[in-house]
Amino acid sequence: MLIILNVLSALIGLSVGSASVGLLDILNAFIGKSDEITKQIVLNYRLPRLILAMLVGSSLATSGCAMQAFFRNPLADPYILGISSGASVGAAIVILLGIATTYNIMISAFSLALITAILVYKIGNIARFREQSYAILLAGIAVSCFMTGLTSILIYIAGRDMHQVVFWIMGSFSNPNWVDVNFLAPIAVFGISYIFLNSWNLNAILMGDEHAMAVGLDVRRFQKQLLAVVSLLTSAAVAVSGVIGFVGIIIPHTMRLIVGEAHQTLIPSTILFGSAFMPLVDVIARTATAGELPVGAITAMLGAPFFIYLLLRGL
Repeated sequence: MLIILNVLSALIGLSVGSASVGLLDILNAFIGKSDEITKQIVLNYRLPRLILAMLVGSSLATSGCAMQAFFRNPLADPYILGISSGASVGAAIVILLGIATTYNIMISAFSLALITAILVYKIGNIARFREQSYAILLAGIAVSCFMTGLTSILIYIAGRDMHQVVFWIMGSFSNPNWVDVNFLAPIAVFGISYIFLNSWNLNAILMGDEHAMAVGLDVRRFQKQLLAVVSLLTSAAVAVSGVIGFVGIIIPHTMRLIVGEAHQTLIPSTILFGSAFMPLVDVIARTATAGELPVGAITAMLGAPFFIYLLLRGL
């Protein structure tokens, strides 16, 4: 069913938009029999946008699922390490300097996001806490607050470029290109594959460190590797799309209600639902109004009721 949902999501993403493109037009574009305008719309605008949305959706959803197991907290998400705040600072700096090309924004956001994640990990390991994951969590909150304040100052300084910074922070796939896809695709494949192949280990650490060590898992080593992979995966996703919140919470929890807690089934279900969910949200973003709504704003509106639902059912 999830594979069918992905196919339907892809067809809707390619066909729906300001220009009317039917299924036959899409097929002709792929086999080279369409006119030049249709070919440009399908292959050079909607297709990279679709692939980007699918990759970002599956990356954020998988990262969120991994973080919930790591922290043994159902409300943990991929941005808990301050990655989104660090990426926002990187994007704001490039825009403020007047060198805001797609490539420069992407590299700057990616670099600052990774630096922030490393800083959070270092602070969390210096702190003297009995439960080290709790220290990393608190360090993430503190560093994220600092980076958010720094972003606000940069937005204020940006002046007339302020709207560009704000729109990037709100998350969007409005300027898709193959450079973004080529940047994210290998990182997404590597990161998602690593988490999927270690789904059994996620089950072990979810049961507690003592249980994980009893079944032969090197907990400290695996936790370091997991944090590194999630940081890389989330940083790459944020760098190409901006900050799109709640996906790392909504998707894993929805699948958890359907397939249960076992990560051997939860991870692949989360990957598939994330890759189908994000293109559908993107279609809403670009068709709901005459302009284009930020994708992050829509996911936030969906995430708030979902949070209330989780609270009412006791998580």
